[in-house]
Amino acid sequence: MHKNLAGERLLTEIDYARLNKLHGTQLPPELIDTLDSLDLVPSREIPPDIVTMYSQVIVEDLDSHQRQKLTLCYPADAEPHLGFISVLSPVGASLLGQRVGAIARWRTPNGDACAAEIVSLLFQPEASGDFTT
Repeated sequence: MHKNLAGERLLTEIDYARLNKLHGTQLPPELIDTLDSLDLVPSREIPPDIVTMYSQVIVEDLDSHQRQKLTLCYPADAEPHLGFISVLSPVGASLLGQRVGAIARWRTPNGDACAAEIVSLLFQPEASGDFTT
């Protein structure tokens, strides 16, 4: 296990294993970079303010100040029009492992830079006692 320092991006060991086992899916470069930079912790030790898989967050766009509720999910569960954002998307990869208050940054498919603050974490499976989802 890695030592936790304030401001680091963290990921549960279970999420890491599942993300590395996505069958038939080419992991996007953003996610590969993210996975390489995250510190792994057991599910029971993940702080409650970290975005993990199936976390529900409120993000605020830095330019428009528009707020949106997003749920970080695996590709099979993605429904962007309902706020279920795949971890394979640029937005999803940028949210993974971030803390409340952090700025998530990503590029759209046409290359535009975007940024949003993670305003709040409405739900995190591990914080509710679910260490296996």
